[in-house]
Amino acid sequence: MRAWQTTKAGSPRDVLKLNENAPSPMPRAGTVRLRVLCAGIGLPDALMCQANYALTPPLPFTQGQEVVGRVVDWGADVDGRRAGDRVMAVTSFFTGQGSFAEECLALDDFCLPVPDDMTDAEAACFLIPGHTAYIALETRAKLAAGETLLVLAGASGTGAAAIQIGRVLGARVLASVGDPAKAELCRSLGAEVVLDHHAADFPKQVLAATGNRGADVIFDPVGGDLFTKATQCIAPEGRLLAIGFASGRWGQADTAHLVMRNYSVVGVIPSGYDRVFKERAQKRLLEWWRAGRLRVAVDELVPFEALPEALERLATNRVKGKLALAVDRKATQPSKVA
Repeated sequence: MRAWQTTKAGSPRDVLKLNENAPSPMPRAGTVRLRVLCAGIGLPDALMCQANYALTPPLPFTQGQEVVGRVVDWGADVDGRRAGDRVMAVTSFFTGQGSFAEECLALDDFCLPVPDDMTDAEAACFLIPGHTAYIALETRAKLAAGETLLVLAGASGTGAAAIQIGRVLGARVLASVGDPAKAELCRSLGAEVVLDHHAADFPKQVLAATGNRGADVIFDPVGGDLFTKATQCIAPEGRLLAIGFASGRWGQADTAHLVMRNYSVVGVIPSGYDRVFKERAQKRLLEWWRAGRLRVAVDELVPFEALPEALERLATNRVKGKLALAVDRKATQPSKVA
């Protein structure tokens, strides 16, 4: 089979090599082997090229955390699978058997059916952004109707999902972008106010937009200096959600500051929940999707051969929403491109 493999640490275009004769992955306990139709492309995939991600597997490896594909085979302990079923899943990327290949291993407990009317590109980009934003806002922050939500990097994959889920939950939503060209996407998804988080007075702008109260919940997939700015515009009893570190480093909490200002820093990751929880969350997310309240912001369906350049674009913040990788040439296009 064909598979992209990271062979050393560096920039994607320098370290990714296309292996035309890679062996098919053999399913082990708790995994399902899929014939890949389409893969979601995320920032962690670029960070793995640089060996700058906690779950980077040993070299050489195939990354790709998100996938839609057809079931081929499964581990001996897996029940209820049928060959040919189309599923969306999180892959076993941490063992190097991710979705940037014609076949991959998916985690059985995070492998869910795809609605017939959802395209491959949408399905490949649905699971991780949707579940991350849902867990962050519904489960961890307990975002309430009438509260103000600030989504940092609102034009990112998880940011786009968070804007929409915040609106569904009844919040007033503000968003930030690092590039003015991305502001319109945030507005189209439901952000009432969109601000430039590179502005020196960004915290003051957030305070001005919230009547000097600050945001009740801040969704932060960026970390670094932007995390610090967020602490300067969070409301009393606010919840600052640490999602990721797109800036290259995690935000550093100042304990004295959070005590004096009476806010919380809350960690968020979609793993660690059981199948029942994931299926319940998926049911709600798909209800919102069917109702037109949650769309998948797919910027582009990228040809399989163009993966290195796509990861370069992602690593340098030149993407709106999500990129999907057409592993199968017949992968279906997104119904709505952001």
